[in-house]
Amino acid sequence: MGRLFGTDGVRGIANADLTAEMALGLSVAAAHVLAEAGSFAGHRPVAVVGRDPRASGEFLEAAVVAGLASAGVDVLRVGVLPTPAVAYLTGALGADLGVMLSASHNAMPDNGVKFLARGGHKLDDDLEERIEKLYEEHRTGAPWVRPTGDGVGRVRDYDEGFDQYVAHLIGVLPNRLDGITVVLDEAHGAASRVSPEAFSRAGAEIITIGARPDGLNINDGCGSTHLEPLKAAVLEHGAHFGIAHDGDADRCLAVDGNGEEVDGDQILSILALALRERGQLRHDTVVGTVMSNLGFKLAMEREGITLVQTAVGDRYVLESMKEHGYALGGEQSGHVIVLDHATTGDGTLTGLLLAARVVETGRSLADLASVMQRLPQVLVNVPDVDKSRVHTSAELSAAVAEAEAELGDTGRVLLRPSGTEPLVRVMVEAADIDHARAVAGRLADAVKSALG
Repeated sequence: MGRLFGTDGVRGIANADLTAEMALGLSVAAAHVLAEAGSFAGHRPVAVVGRDPRASGEFLEAAVVAGLASAGVDVLRVGVLPTPAVAYLTGALGADLGVMLSASHNAMPDNGVKFLARGGHKLDDDLEERIEKLYEEHRTGAPWVRPTGDGVGRVRDYDEGFDQYVAHLIGVLPNRLDGITVVLDEAHGAASRVSPEAFSRAGAEIITIGARPDGLNINDGCGSTHLEPLKAAVLEHGAHFGIAHDGDADRCLAVDGNGEEVDGDQILSILALALRERGQLRHDTVVGTVMSNLGFKLAMEREGITLVQTAVGDRYVLESMKEHGYALGGEQSGHVIVLDHATTGDGTLTGLLLAARVVETGRSLADLASVMQRLPQVLVNVPDVDKSRVHTSAELSAAVAEAEAELGDTGRVLLRPSGTEPLVRVMVEAADIDHARAVAGRLADAVKSALG
């Protein structure tokens, strides 16, 4: 059996790859690993369970709740809320674990199960491996030891979670949002109620699109992976700017008043300067990934801020932040982590902080985002090659060195093997898009020659 856990929980096509039986079994295993069910004298383990609006989330939620309760865990069912809300409530309520049912930005047929440890933190590899091992052992043979009578878990709806999370978001803001108009694209997802409520309570005038989830339309031509509707709405309504989330609202991308995209690197640049101004950017450092635009790094250097880069994935960003005590980190895709106020990327929080900076400074989002100039970035996927040799091939190393010498300080080259497919990703940045394309094309040919 291949590893079930990917970079962000267990995902697959609901009712095909990810079945009710699997969700139930994984939840029982997670209860034993994360809640140590039955081992606390006088303490009933508690889990917070939430989901996005996907139709399949209804039966998968039922399976997860059944698995947890059958293992002796009391369940607080918070309903449709963003992933960061479930993480926050897991910590705030002192729960032993959290479970979120979502496939994030994926299309509707997919779904996923994401487990959170005490405090609302993502699981490290060791915990995931323990859950998966225990699940597989009992799937193939050994029956679970199950509590009976008053030992089984109890289940109740926790409707207070919505207001509790919104109050937390508003309490984080350094100032109110009165005087601005914002378009919110909720991707017909988990933030369809939360985000408009938070922005409205904070004082902003809002226009919402993509905020009518029906279980089938999540991420469908809207949200952070499809910015065209948001750009059109910002221009149509003359809004100050727009905010887009993905299905579980752990991402935030923006569109300025001119209809231009403001990506995760630009958002991080804006928030880094804001936090430093308030003395909250610890070690004057922000964390990104190896895919962060070179323009981001150059902007931070100019501003006297250090950029630490990790492997691709917000979990690696978070690990670096926790290990070294950094306050801010994220990805170009819009995962932004403000560690003093969230244990994971929080799209609604990010959007609120961005709006607060616009109001606080009196500057437009376009003006704030101009702190960094995005260098043209070209990404080419080279399939059907031996990706295991990407870092050991002498021929390829020579081609990369030649490209780097050609680009100098105004460009960058990155070759990265895919984590899930037999291909190598070639990324080239340069001051000129045509130059970037030319270098990327030559490197793609070199990858085929050396690794094909």
